[in-house]
Amino acid sequence: MSRGSSAGFDRHITIFSPEGRLYQVEYAFKAVKESGVATLGVRAKDGVVFVAQKKVADKLIDPSSVGHLFQVADKIGCACTGMIADAKAQVQRARVEAANFKYKNGYDIPVSYLAKRVANVAQVYTQHAFMRAFGIVTMFGGIDPVAGPQLYRCDPAGHYLGYKACAAGFKEQEATNFLEKKIKAAAEEGLTMKEAIETALLGLQTILGFDLKPTDLEMGIMTVDQPKWKQLTEQEIDQHLTALSDRD
Repeated sequence: MSRGSSAGFDRHITIFSPEGRLYQVEYAFKAVKESGVATLGVRAKDGVVFVAQKKVADKLIDPSSVGHLFQVADKIGCACTGMIADAKAQVQRARVEAANFKYKNGYDIPVSYLAKRVANVAQVYTQHAFMRAFGIVTMFGGIDPVAGPQLYRCDPAGHYLGYKACAAGFKEQEATNFLEKKIKAAAEEGLTMKEAIETALLGLQTILGFDLKPTDLEMGIMTVDQPKWKQLTEQEIDQHLTALSDRD
């Protein structure tokens, strides 16, 4: 690794450079963008959809064991982009948080509170020299009984916000620009679930620059009518891709 302008200030996570930068945290953000995988999340007025690019690095790997979408609780799912080992560690922590909350309080954990708890842990990992920042961006989605569909994004620095639509990973800025245009063009009441799915698929297809096949991606959805997390099969994904191509 070239020290260059960092001049040794990247050797410990708790050391600020003269410009006020934490290089180790910046490296975590860079790990997400250079992961080579794109992930999009879109919130509709009646649901949430996640679309993630699927890459199988070796022909000998079982494709079913590769993925960036995870179920956290019955009605909460997430999409992780970046270092997959870090993602599994953070997902496991999120599952424990969700289970403990339900055990203590008797009802499902709100998506906003889960995102806050996970972001707090990520922020702690930027404070101690014996830790390192998680090299992942995590999007949480779920159906809140009161607030309706929810979509939150947590980054390696421990920053989290609610979104109408968001992207992470490969060509993140291009994907964000695409989503901004689609959300701006939508009616005030927001996208329907069908429009959200089309937007997510078209966004991923646009930034990748080629027509998608069911084996190229994975999708997870939750709707107000069916709030439980559901990860679509290749046949179901193919139906949505066919509908998208027929519309064009």
